[in-house]
Amino acid sequence: MKQKLVIGTRGSKLALWQANYVAGCLRARYPAVEIVLKNMVTTGDRILDVPLAKIGGKGLFTKELEVAMLNGEIDLAVHSLKDMPTELPAGLVLAAVTDRVDPGDALISPAYKTLANLPVNARVGTSSLRRKAQLLNARPDLVIVDLRGNLDTRLKKLTTENLDAILLAVAGLKRLGWDAHITQILPQDICLPAVGQGALALEARAEDTATLAMLQFLDHEPTRQATLAERSFLSEVEGGCQIPIGVYGQLDRAGQLSLNAVIMSPDGKEVVRDTAHGRPAAAAVLGQTLAVRMLDNGGREILAQLFTTK
Repeated sequence: MKQKLVIGTRGSKLALWQANYVAGCLRARYPAVEIVLKNMVTTGDRILDVPLAKIGGKGLFTKELEVAMLNGEIDLAVHSLKDMPTELPAGLVLAAVTDRVDPGDALISPAYKTLANLPVNARVGTSSLRRKAQLLNARPDLVIVDLRGNLDTRLKKLTTENLDAILLAVAGLKRLGWDAHITQILPQDICLPAVGQGALALEARAEDTATLAMLQFLDHEPTRQATLAERSFLSEVEGGCQIPIGVYGQLDRAGQLSLNAVIMSPDGKEVVRDTAHGRPAAAAVLGQTLAVRMLDNGGREILAQLFTTK
């Protein structure tokens, strides 16, 4: 067992909460081990004046942490799983996936409370193409305003940019104790979450068996299986934050894994929805199979139009 672990993290309030949460779990489990946090700045943190969908590329919030890991500067990194590319750099592995917090999307609208109550042509802020497409599918009249920045910055922009509502992940708000701001958690038939939303991912070097063994107790198998299906779906579709897809997997009481997904055009007018069920042990195959079926049933045409208009 190692005597010291260095955890890499972004410097936002939410990222620090997540890293400190993991650090606290490790200190409780291994009281004799020194746990150190190292703050780092990622590309996604630096570029705040351009919509995520236009920046493109993968690993906007993970690359710098991964380079530091491969260089031996840190032992592990704590990410929001939804920020992680489906393909990790050679030499790195997903060491643990934590028990998932609420995966939903929160509407914050002090004046109107719910999506249905928003006035015609209401201004709604979100940085997510996935959220934009699903919002416009439900309410084509809405005016979507790009919203970048850390969680606290986006909350402030609700007022400073004269927005009627904003959308944020429920999990982040709950982790920071800001869930009182939530006026509605959107039902999944309106807005399916991003891949891995609500779960934390611990990434480490594949060869660092000591660190991997120490992190094993934080791995929550039902969440890992569900998110494996989601990430397999995303990998087959070859999507990222610039593609409007939502997908959510969960284990039912009988122990079966269900996977719900949607592929949409950015304006929300073209939609392919589907559901698959299977054994948790076959999570990756389940995600891949559902993706292929949805691509064959119209999803491929939606994505082709998206790429030709870029």
